Amino acid sequence: MASTKATSSLRRLANIAYQPQPARAYSSQLFASRKTYTLNTGAKIPAIGLGTWQSKPHEVEKAVEIALRKGYRHIDTALAYGNEEEVGRGIKNSGVPREEIWLTTKLDNPWHKRVQEGIDSSLKSLGTDYVDLYLIHWPSSTDPSDLKKHHPDWDYIKTWQEMQKLPATGKVRNIGVSNFGITHLEKLLNDPSCKIVPAVNQIEIHPNNPSPKLIEYNTSKGIHSTGYSCLGSTNSPLYSNETLLAVAKAKGKTPQQVLLAWGIQKGWSVIPKSVNKERIETNFELDGWDLTEDELKKLDNMPERFKVCGDAWLPVKVFFGDDE
Repeated sequence: MASTKATSSLRRLANIAYQPQPARAYSSQLFASRKTYTLNTGAKIPAIGLGTWQSKPHEVEKAVEIALRKGYRHIDTALAYGNEEEVGRGIKNSGVPREEIWLTTKLDNPWHKRVQEGIDSSLKSLGTDYVDLYLIHWPSSTDPSDLKKHHPDWDYIKTWQEMQKLPATGKVRNIGVSNFGITHLEKLLNDPSCKIVPAVNQIEIHPNNPSPKLIEYNTSKGIHSTGYSCLGSTNSPLYSNETLLAVAKAKGKTPQQVLLAWGIQKGWSVIPKSVNKERIETNFELDGWDLTEDELKKLDNMPERFKVCGDAWLPVKVFFGDDE
């Protein structure tokens, strides 16, 4: 009965017209390590978490343990990363109670027709009976028998129909999407089968891929944005950018800390990836200082553009260059 009431509540919420609050260009983050954002379900997602994409095997377990012992309370993974078991072990080894941790994982593209099997596989690997957030990783229903092909009789609309069944099972607290553009969200939200508005859209966000139109659209629909590759990923050209380096020098902070502060002050959660103990800990040290409005604008106005993650490997195009 309780799960039925929860689902009913989510559906009612999805049908209520969302009234976005005016965005503030400058928002203090003096207690960023404890900051949370309230989702359209009422759940509170931590502002900073540990990302695990592209982490090598046998490194993730220790990274998760280090992060949680430092104070992180948000861990992001995915079935496609192949590291859910390590994430689960890292959580257990940290000694931090499961209920204090926000855990996000994602449905892999070849599993779109097998949503229930997908979440069961992830829960088994993670060693937990629920996740706080479950995302459709990409708007691509890939044929598992040929990864270069898209299912002819299936798409992310049908996948979302299956995702909407999960909160009632107790296995998933919140559902959302990742790598969805405005075109995808318009199609999804306008489909009669959409009863639950995605709680989160996880997308690539950094000053060289700021995506202001997409972020604004997410906000207007009551969808929280989470930024992945928020540090620009490995060998990023961001770290030779004079504007970023000048702001970091003026603040006495690392460029990575400045990038994270920029994201949190702009209003989205960030999930920096690292397996290095010192960097994991330094990235979390965001309390007691913030960026000025002028510094935020300097980062906003960096003209260079690049994306870490493209879509050439997918059977369908998902990025259309319309996020700015």
